[in-house]
Amino acid sequence: MLRPTPGALSSQRLEERPANLPTQLYVCGGRPASRFSAVVLEPDGPRLVGLDHPEDLQGLHQQGLPIWLRVCGLADSQRIGSFLAVLDVPESLLPPLLEAPQRPRVNCFGDALLVVLHRLSFAHDPSHLVSSQVGLLLRPDLLISFEEVSIGEAFPELTSWLYSRFAAPEHQDLDDILHFLIDELLDGLFPMLEQISNRLDSLEEAALRDPKPKLLSRAFVHRSNLRTIRSMVWPLRHQLKVLLRERQPLLGPEAMVGFRDMGELVEMLFENCELLRHQCDGITQAYAASIGNRMNQVMKTLTILTSIFAPLTFIGGVYGMNFVNMPELHWHFGYLYALVLMAVIAVAQGYWLWRRGWFQDWTTPR
Repeated sequence: MLRPTPGALSSQRLEERPANLPTQLYVCGGRPASRFSAVVLEPDGPRLVGLDHPEDLQGLHQQGLPIWLRVCGLADSQRIGSFLAVLDVPESLLPPLLEAPQRPRVNCFGDALLVVLHRLSFAHDPSHLVSSQVGLLLRPDLLISFEEVSIGEAFPELTSWLYSRFAAPEHQDLDDILHFLIDELLDGLFPMLEQISNRLDSLEEAALRDPKPKLLSRAFVHRSNLRTIRSMVWPLRHQLKVLLRERQPLLGPEAMVGFRDMGELVEMLFENCELLRHQCDGITQAYAASIGNRMNQVMKTLTILTSIFAPLTFIGGVYGMNFVNMPELHWHFGYLYALVLMAVIAVAQGYWLWRRGWFQDWTTPR
């Protein structure tokens, strides 16, 4: 029996999609056609059944066996509703699962547990993220997964794991499957964070060795991607704690342990996102420091040239005056003496500046 709090089942649509559309959604105009299949947990082992009509599902439901219904594509909402009507799923549960994009959520309502997440991945260009919504609904002897887009079979790794099991499945296995589904979506974020970390390390080194304006734009793109990942993880921190505190009867002991570990996983993801965001700030600071050092080097070079040519300019200005009583004007080698004097002063002053370390380039990579 559902016992939702007021507004708990209302649609919480995001103003915009967390990331870009996957290629499969571009091809079909954003909403691919719905495909249905079911994994029936029979005593002899799981069995995968393709579903074309609601009547196919009704026969399986009447057997009283645990069923994992897999819905790929959210375009045919009426057809989806007809399949769910066979399973006696209340229509009030559908808006958060069928309307995309939704805010990530984990809500429990008596004999129902509803989860909405986003599957994040990199596009062909690793600087761009793509996202697709995944909704999960757990009820007694029933698990339903709603994928906005799926390539081939739904959750192939988990399906292969189910077929590799030798022991007969139990009714409580559906909560374990739910835990594994959520865990698969969250585990996919760690390789993405590692790839972002490697790219940020390269950008930080480049900012110190050869700072260029395009480094800041790349760091900003990675920071934006981290903000997107963080926004998908942030709502789960509190909601998982509430779920564990309420002791949902649909979750067995093993699933409760798994969700407790999942809470720690969410904390790790959140902390890693924060650390990488600070690294983006470090790249900006390193870039500013490198540019400042280069500017100081330029000003130092100009100062050296000015300090060397200042006395030479003074000598040239003195002997450029056309007074009559200037004995040097009548010297036969006066011009040569002036050049030698200028050269001696320039060499002496350059040697003095060199001994004081003014010619050292502080911006040269070492």
